[in-house]
Amino acid sequence: MRKDRLVITLLCVTLLSADLYFVLLPEIKARLIGAGCLCEEKQEAVPTGLNFTLDDGYKKGTQGPSSAVLPKISKLRLLFAHPLYQPKATKRLKVRDFLLKRDEALHSFSKKMARCNRLKNKPAAGNQTSTNAAIKVTTNAAIKVNSLPSWLKFQLGINRYGLYSQPDSRVDQLIKDLGTLSVIQADFTQDEKALNGYCDCSKVVKPSGVHLKLALRFSDCGKAMFKPMRQTREEETPENFFYFTDFQRHNAEIAAFHLDRILDFRRVPPVAGRSINVTKEIREVATNEELESVFFISPAKNVCFFARCPYTCKSEYAVCGNPHLLEGSLSAYLPSLKLAPRVAIPNPWIRSYTFAGKMDWETNPFYCSEVKKNPIYNTGKRLLNIIDMAVFDFLIGNKDRHHFEVFTNFGDDGFLIHLDNARGFGKHSEDDITILAPLIQCCMIKNSTLLKLQLLSLPDYKLSDVMRESLLQDLLVPVITEPHLLALDRRLVRILKAVQDCIKTFGEKNVIADDSLKNSSSFSIRTMNV
Repeated sequence: MRKDRLVITLLCVTLLSADLYFVLLPEIKARLIGAGCLCEEKQEAVPTGLNFTLDDGYKKGTQGPSSAVLPKISKLRLLFAHPLYQPKATKRLKVRDFLLKRDEALHSFSKKMARCNRLKNKPAAGNQTSTNAAIKVTTNAAIKVNSLPSWLKFQLGINRYGLYSQPDSRVDQLIKDLGTLSVIQADFTQDEKALNGYCDCSKVVKPSGVHLKLALRFSDCGKAMFKPMRQTREEETPENFFYFTDFQRHNAEIAAFHLDRILDFRRVPPVAGRSINVTKEIREVATNEELESVFFISPAKNVCFFARCPYTCKSEYAVCGNPHLLEGSLSAYLPSLKLAPRVAIPNPWIRSYTFAGKMDWETNPFYCSEVKKNPIYNTGKRLLNIIDMAVFDFLIGNKDRHHFEVFTNFGDDGFLIHLDNARGFGKHSEDDITILAPLIQCCMIKNSTLLKLQLLSLPDYKLSDVMRESLLQDLLVPVITEPHLLALDRRLVRILKAVQDCIKTFGEKNVIADDSLKNSSSFSIRTMNV
């Protein structure tokens, strides 16, 4: 009798162990991978070459999920785990590589917190009560990194290789804060204040301040630029619109940030989508009466507001809530110009901002040789950085890159900051090859850029798939429509084709520039006529 019980017990234990090992354990592993678990467990090695496939169950040829559900196997996580995306440079960062001097930045932070606390205790225009509890201000020595707000952690992390590192949990937290923290102050942006309501409506191209955008301050005293929704996601740029009169799209700003991160450029400040209550989070926390004065109630009983410039201070140019909520993008502010001076530089491939004019590069096939007569474009990385920017703009369909900005602290070889991307993603049905003029005319590209573009053309790391997955993290999902995602794959093929044509003509050594760290200080741009 006892032997029978022992046999039965052993049989039950064996069956239970088999069930755990062959059924429950694989199911748990699959769920952990699908949920993006960041547990510190041993991961399978990621192949290092470009010619490889994943041994997984992700069906090849599919377009990915159409709803806000992450795929079982995250292509985005696999992409960022690839050796091409490992932060080799940032592992060796030194104090001089960072944009901000820590002590100076923390001193400025302490003063900003003091001003912010006074603001919190002061009623906003039209509001008789204070907003939030004050944030404790401490001395520089007492400030701990973990206690700093996410916006300051982001600013302190800016270095000569990019606005943030890859990966960077500080950016993820900043995006979360942009989407959730309460707004304590709303005001006009500095460029609109500089206009002081003046706008010459006879000019074809209006100055920056006429476009409807606001500076919002949050409960952690950080600031972001708010650009409201002007078009639905399904609308394309009207065919009769010039690029300089196109709408500024909030979802384009969001999508541009995610694409910039996927390309590993890291030159677009963090952007998050959010629905803003225009009454409670803008009008009631406005710090000046002028901002309050541009609000009105539409015939549909929606709360609306407009910019101060006479060109746009009409009800037909206003944006409206529904009745109070309004979608928009929130772009994190960069450090102040006092702490980190920036300079705006005209793009050599600037377009003609007239109805009929053309620029030299549009008619001269040897224009790149003219550009390289300027020493700053003949040595160093400036020209290659412009070509990176052209690749980025071609993917998003942005023709409005008339200037770019650089941090003066990083010198002439510093990366270009990709600001103002709201005129991207306007036409998914059009691929304007003229945006690629710097690449096509100069026939050169960074090796690091080309390798990542090739990687993103492979089925296992398909650009539209990783972009779709990345955008699922935003609160305004879906950020862009499926045709815009598929257009990314189509345009990527055209970029690689342009590089291939250059290599056939001039040879790989003359086209692909070695931008590795060991050669970063001795860069020389060839001067052949293209």
